[in-house]
Amino acid sequence: MFNLDKITRDNIKSLVAYSSARDEFSGEAKVFLDANENSLGSPLTKWYNRYPDPHQVAVKTALSQVKGIAPDHILLGNGSDECIDLLFRCFCNPSKDNVIICPPTYGMYEVSANVNAVEIRKAPLLENFQLDLIHLETLVDENTKLIWLCSPNNPTGNSLNRADIETVLNNFNGIVVVDEAYINFAKQKTFIQELGEYPNLVVLQTFSKAWGLAGLRLGMTFASKEIIAILNKTKPPYNINQVTQELALKALEEVGQVNDMINDLVDMREALAEVFEQMPTVEKVYPSDANFLLVKIKQARKVYEFLLTKGIVLRDRSSVKLCDDCLRITIGTEKENTILVDAFAEWFDQIQVAV
Repeated sequence: MFNLDKITRDNIKSLVAYSSARDEFSGEAKVFLDANENSLGSPLTKWYNRYPDPHQVAVKTALSQVKGIAPDHILLGNGSDECIDLLFRCFCNPSKDNVIICPPTYGMYEVSANVNAVEIRKAPLLENFQLDLIHLETLVDENTKLIWLCSPNNPTGNSLNRADIETVLNNFNGIVVVDEAYINFAKQKTFIQELGEYPNLVVLQTFSKAWGLAGLRLGMTFASKEIIAILNKTKPPYNINQVTQELALKALEEVGQVNDMINDLVDMREALAEVFEQMPTVEKVYPSDANFLLVKIKQARKVYEFLLTKGIVLRDRSSVKLCDDCLRITIGTEKENTILVDAFAEWFDQIQVAV
């Protein structure tokens, strides 16, 4: 059975969270003279001389309406990378505990594990980019604290089988993190609504992809109130700045516009996939539930370097397990996609001339 107290680090259990004066009173104050801010203002048209709300109440309240989950089930991070790091710091003892990842997958899981001196165990995906449940099970021991599942997966673009994720949730006594950074582009529904059923479930999402706010660095963690409480007392007190909170609130008022952008990106993704499928030397365009395509192409590295000379930057995934000769291509604007396709055509013309 999942026991949160058992897997939480002892020093985190005894940790006394940083407390500001604004955490220590109730009601509405008229004069703030507690935080050594510059009371005369700032050199901007709008003053930012006061510290932001450390609990991001307004943003969480608005977000709860969009996501259908209570605010006390939400933690906001300075990008999802902070959320990832917090999970390591709260639940993994350095040089003792281990976590499991399923490559190819998002690289920051392994980076954060190394930063926190936590052993990484790898259960590579199968050839169809789905979980190898048998291999994964063999890696679990009493010191396995986290299993990281990225769905839709980066860099492969596919959603993991929902039943497989549920199997892991039902049979693992540690925390299962389902990273849904690209969920808005997928037909598969989010796992957020399953939080009540699985106390060991943590869901990550982000404002960086579908919401188009990568420059703000705002990540979302959804989990039980108990897990969120542990993460909250560990995070820095003012981790989300005032400007980010203000702009996130404005964005949350424009759900319709975001949905329109998602639909446009999905349409362009499908159209671009059809174009690539007809290109010579393209061996495979993998199905995608994200805002990118994984394309297997002959001489992928040379293609990548040629495109760089044209000022076009893709992601070369050729050296990643199961992604030999693959380029990861983000869906751009219509103009950017046209420039990309024309550059590919130029490359193919050069190849034919050389032959």
